[in-house]
Amino acid sequence: MASPIATSWTWLRTGDEVFAAALAAINAAGESISLEMYIFSAGPIGERFRAALVQARQRGVRVRVLVDAIGSLTLPDDFWSPLRAVGGEARFFNRVALNRFEIRDHRKLLVCDDTVAFVGGFNIAPEYEGDGVQRGWRDLGLSVTGPLVPQLAASFDQMFALAAFRHKRFARLRRPAFARTLTAATEQLLLSGPGRGFNRIRRALQNDLARARHAQIMVGYFLPTGRLRRALQRVAQRGDRLQLLLAGKSDVPLSQLAGQSLYRRFLKGGAEIYEYEPQTLHAKLLIVDDVVYVGSANLDPRSLGINHELVIRFKNPKMAGEARAIFGDALRHCRRINREEWRRSRTFWARLKRRWAYFLLARIDPYVARQQWRALPD
Repeated sequence: MASPIATSWTWLRTGDEVFAAALAAINAAGESISLEMYIFSAGPIGERFRAALVQARQRGVRVRVLVDAIGSLTLPDDFWSPLRAVGGEARFFNRVALNRFEIRDHRKLLVCDDTVAFVGGFNIAPEYEGDGVQRGWRDLGLSVTGPLVPQLAASFDQMFALAAFRHKRFARLRRPAFARTLTAATEQLLLSGPGRGFNRIRRALQNDLARARHAQIMVGYFLPTGRLRRALQRVAQRGDRLQLLLAGKSDVPLSQLAGQSLYRRFLKGGAEIYEYEPQTLHAKLLIVDDVVYVGSANLDPRSLGINHELVIRFKNPKMAGEARAIFGDALRHCRRINREEWRRSRTFWARLKRRWAYFLLARIDPYVARQQWRALPD
């Protein structure tokens, strides 16, 4: 009996690496290309991708593009006219409307010929170009081949079909038949979005943390929910190691302030906190013992209960070792937050700003999203 095809992967550690690999895959595609982005900018890098997509369509490849209407707010609809003129398809997810603007497609995905896929935190915008140290935001991507790729393609098909986003039936995407453990429980595709029911990403992470000896978290936006926060704190309280690598520079200062409102309790509980200093941190990498999470989700209320997100969970010692090396490399460019220094820096005004930011992002934003979701027709 033939053994199943194993999943293989390649880490893409810089914007220059991920854009070069993605463009090469688009140029090599012979049957289909599915591209899904939260942010797509009409700058030079965006024009390079559009030109590659147009050329692919001209040689007979089926090309479909889905971008989020808020994330790509500055992208004019006619940017895609050259692609549509040759038979390609381009849609905006959840066009801007006051009564449903909260629910966003935060996923980043490229699938070519159902044989290779790209996931991670990278958007297609000029700020991602570079090495994440000397220039460009620090992010992380992954290309994968194997049995996961058709499942990723299927998830794109459903998102693309429901881009108009006007009904609650969209919540069915949260529990699709293909979001199951694959290849002997070593990889799992985790999809999440708004609506009732548990969040797959949050549930899987809580289960892994419950028995973890070590956890290393690198995210650009850090504001975990109460249960997840307690699960993280218990890792440190058990005498094991919890390392949080967070943004020293952020494109969303409000999110940074909200995350910093939690520093005191994590430091008190024994966690190590580091802030990445050279560039804006946008990566999403979670390592829990020999389990690795890679995808679009941050550890904040928006990723864990509002946005549509895509994460792959790998239970693989080899991959975990590689991920720890990536984490260690980023750590070299960080400043460690000292508990006593942090306590002294917490002026009344600083505490007030952080608490207000926490209230807005942990309470008000999810509340507004729930109200908008409930108001949608079934």
